[in-house]
This record gives sequence, C-alpha cells and structure tokens, in this order.
Amino acid sequence: MSSKVRAARSRSESILVTTEHEGKRSRRPDELIVEEPMTVQLDGVTVSTTMRTPGHDFELAVGFCHTEGLLAVTGGEAVPVSGVRYCATGSAVGSEFNVVTVETGGRAPAPRPRLGNTTSSCGLCGNDAIDQLCDRLSPLPTSAPIPLAVLQAVPAAVRDTQALFEVTGSVHAAAAFSADGTVLLTREDVGRHNAVDKVIGRMLLDGQLPATGLGLFVSGRASFELVQKAWAAGFSTLIAVSAPTALAVHTARRAGLVLAGFVRSDRLNVYSPARL
Repeated sequence: MSSKVRAARSRSESILVTTEHEGKRSRRPDELIVEEPMTVQLDGVTVSTTMRTPGHDFELAVGFCHTEGLLAVTGGEAVPVSGVRYCATGSAVGSEFNVVTVETGGRAPAPRPRLGNTTSSCGLCGNDAIDQLCDRLSPLPTSAPIPLAVLQAVPAAVRDTQALFEVTGSVHAAAAFSADGTVLLTREDVGRHNAVDKVIGRMLLDGQLPATGLGLFVSGRASFELVQKAWAAGFSTLIAVSAPTALAVHTARRAGLVLAGFVRSDRLNVYSPARL
C-alpha cells in the first residue's frame, strides 16, 4: 500500500510546525485533520463527491443517500440497503479507499447525481430546495419536548466524546442524544454535514430510524442542509452551538422540528417553534 493510501485512511497527520510563544520559537509536530475526496455511488451510479475525513465511510455514504432522498420510494418509505463496499468496479486499494458504493439491488429509484462537488464546508445550496424538500417529506410527528435544561447540558457531554477534536482541534462533531440528554452516538468529520450523515447512516444501518423523540447535536452553525438532514432522519430536535440561518429556521418550522442555537450551559435561543 502506498504512503498516499495510508495517509488517506488516517484521520490525522503529524506535520512539523514552527511555534512562537512569548518570544520563544520552537519546532514541534502538530496533528492536523486529514481531508480527502470521497465519491458516493448508488447501485453503481455516481451521485456525489464530497471532501471528508476518512473513517466511517460506509455510514457517510448510506447517510448521504438517505438524507438526499435517493433511497425513498412512493410515500417516503426508504428501500433497504443490501450492501455497502468500496469501489464496485475495482479494488479498494486502486481507488485509495475513496469510492464507496451503496447497493439496493436496483430497488432504489434511478439516482439523480448532484451537480458539481460538495465541499467540506458547504453542502446543498438553492432557495427553491425547501419546496422540493417539503414535497418529499411529511411534517414530523408530535413528541414530548426535551427540557431546555437537558439541551443546555448536551454540548459538554458531546465534547467528552470528541476524541479527534482533542487531538487536532479542527474537526466538527454531530451526535444523537436521548430525551434525558444521554449521548447515544458521536461522529466527527472535517465537514458538519458529513458528521451528520455518518450519525444518520449508522442509525439507518442499525434500524434506528426514524429518530422520533431523539435530538441531534451539531457543532458550528445550523444551516438549511443540516435541518434537512435532521428532518429526513426523523429527529424531533436539532441543537447547534452557533446560530441558524433564516432558511434553516423557516424549514424547521415547516417540519415541526425544535431548533435551538447558541446552546451553552447557561443559555440558548429557541428558533423553532416560534413559541414554546
């Protein structure tokens, strides 16, 4: 296996840097997050290429296909995934573990490729996407609200599970949590949307969707795309450590999704519903 392949499969890489602190200069190794392209295929058809942190690649591919509606049939039901593997047309080593195929045996609708590449910092764009989303998804079922005090405690609980952030300081996290604030699953990635897809993909493969009554935590801001993914997975609540966008709030209100931002131990802002 080439050194490039080995690096692509690692989640961080040690690089020598020059550090200046209080007038003293030194050389030391620094752990940096790895960012590599990954192509997602559905039944052999390429549907997207995203920049991601290697690790949990199968979950990422499955989660992406689910949240993009690529597995949905009439009525919003999702066809089962029959297999996930690296590169359906060659060896995993030959593709440097950067091509993942999700297989349904042809039961999924004919895939619609996403135009262009997806960066690690931005996913779906376009204001007309909200109408397409509402056409595909039904409003979420009503569930008991998670107490605000529980939501305020979640970021600190997730922080304790962020092993990769502890090493690099430069990676996003997503986590599923229960109504009592228990962190059920955490995934990290250079891209927020990738971390979310990894959580959702794992839950789909484990038969744990829809995530009714559960919450989804995201580091950074709550964009429209993250609300879309939370809605598609059936989460009842989405919380973020930063602000949402206006489109994210409008979408959450149409979905019936509780959306909170600037979540800290002593404060938060609730944007959806309009009033509690």
